[in-house]
Amino acid sequence: MSEAERPHGHIRSFVLRQGRVSNAQQRYYETMMPRVGIPYRPEPLDLAAAFERAAPRVLEIGFGMGETTAAIAAARPEHDFLGIEVHTPGVGSLLKLIAERELANVLVIQHDAVEVVRDMIAPGALAGIHVFFPDPWPKKRQQKRRLIQSDFVALLASRLAPGGYLHCATDWEEYAQQMLAVLGAEPQLANTAADFAPRPGYRPLTKFEQRGLRLGHGVWDVVFTKRETARSAG
Repeated sequence: MSEAERPHGHIRSFVLRQGRVSNAQQRYYETMMPRVGIPYRPEPLDLAAAFERAAPRVLEIGFGMGETTAAIAAARPEHDFLGIEVHTPGVGSLLKLIAERELANVLVIQHDAVEVVRDMIAPGALAGIHVFFPDPWPKKRQQKRRLIQSDFVALLASRLAPGGYLHCATDWEEYAQQMLAVLGAEPQLANTAADFAPRPGYRPLTKFEQRGLRLGHGVWDVVFTKRETARSAG
């Protein structure tokens, strides 16, 4: 078994790095995680009970340091957001933003996203899914670790309600082409554009992205919606 493999067989799309956790991140992690954190359990999560209301729910996979998640949640208070991240500094950073901005519509799970989606999210439970700037794993031998693969996209699509959307974004052109091809091959999904989509207004530009654009780097958005009735794969 390679070090990338889990006991149940799927390849992890991340490596746990020993990033420095600041004092503030640690403090908010300790005080906020008991309030808005959800532990991983291999059983369906009752989202209505978790958020204590009925609302459209959006899943964000790999929220990084949380700035985008917090900004979108603040701008869309009528939606609930469930963020998944494995790295403790990022989790602490988002928890700090949740506290400072008094966001009541964000919950956090610190765990492998594949397992969370597979085990905790019921079919048809989500109005949207965000996968922004996942690790591109650029080397050829690493690409099996990329998160956006056909099996996982099929799983994500199954968790969307009809009409729900799957929005991926990357600044790595070759990965963008793979995203477009993989999502385009999924029978449950339909593209909202002819190929790549214009950046939706709800996705703010990150500082990293703004710097890249100034340097002439590209960013590609891929936005598909769940079909009312899945078409034939053939």
